[in-house]
Amino acid sequence: MDIVLELFDTFAFDYVYAAVLPNNAPNFSPNTTLSSIDAPFHSPKAWEYVPATNYFSLQPRQAAYNSQWTRDDWRRQFVSLYMITWVFGLMVYYVFASWSYFFIFDKSTFKHPKYLKNQIRLEIAQTNRALPLMALFTAPCFLLEVRGYSFLYDNSADGPGIWYNIIQFPFFILFTDFFIYWIHRGLHHPRIYKYLHKSHHKWIVPTPYASHAFHPMDGFAQSIPYHVFPFLFPLQKFAYVFLFVFINIWTVLIHDGEYVADNPIINGAACHTMHHLYFNYNYGQFTTLWDRAGGSYRKPNDELFRKELKMCQSLWKKQSEEMEKIAAKVEGKDDREYAPAGEAKKVR
Repeated sequence: MDIVLELFDTFAFDYVYAAVLPNNAPNFSPNTTLSSIDAPFHSPKAWEYVPATNYFSLQPRQAAYNSQWTRDDWRRQFVSLYMITWVFGLMVYYVFASWSYFFIFDKSTFKHPKYLKNQIRLEIAQTNRALPLMALFTAPCFLLEVRGYSFLYDNSADGPGIWYNIIQFPFFILFTDFFIYWIHRGLHHPRIYKYLHKSHHKWIVPTPYASHAFHPMDGFAQSIPYHVFPFLFPLQKFAYVFLFVFINIWTVLIHDGEYVADNPIINGAACHTMHHLYFNYNYGQFTTLWDRAGGSYRKPNDELFRKELKMCQSLWKKQSEEMEKIAAKVEGKDDREYAPAGEAKKVR
């Protein structure tokens, strides 16, 4: 995240911190020397620009030297990383969830008997409440990375080797998929589910906007493996940023209701639909491997992959009846407010 932080510092945060927390000393610049500063003034902690990556550099402007909180101040880094995580998370959510909604999501889903009243509005509201707190939990992880406590590396020469630049991607996916499986399954424990994970299972037939509609602790808990990985294993910096974006996009895709991946290994939207409908199946994030090993895999219904059948009213009724039986065991009384039967469901 130090690369992302440098970009934000250069084009935005340097000016913000210089205005909000000026250093109350003569303007510093890259050419200022301590001997040139008048005695009555006390210079801020010495700070020297070091590019976050060898692939490019962004020479700091004057504003970078005009704040009490220099770029390497951990307080500034924490606040900046928190804002980046929150705002960037919102941007990814709205851009990709909206793209998926308008170009992929089948609007016929609005007629499903388990579609909630004003569901999209509720999904977005839940996400807007959750992301600021999820960012607060996440920022300390990014801060430790930026301050050099992880195994993130820049050049191939600094890592295990060129071969690892390729291997790191499937390794990261398998590692995180394994631990997310167990975390997600743990969130379904009766003593935990109603406090943390139930809010995400409010959406029986989710839209792309449900992708980040979690309880904040639930959303953060399922992201822990992503943050732990670079503290245990090497990971190239640009690969880390790419994977962070990919994970957020994937989370949208498995909620989009477009059942393309009829694959026994990939945990796509069809598999995740089974999870939302029937609760105790398909806990995996990327693959079905750990569900198969853990006895929690449920093959997506064949009709999901047949356009002429997946929106069939009789099948929806069958899905709803089974869902209600399982929900009664998992949750007890169903407190969801469904849209009235036969009413045209519209976004409100």
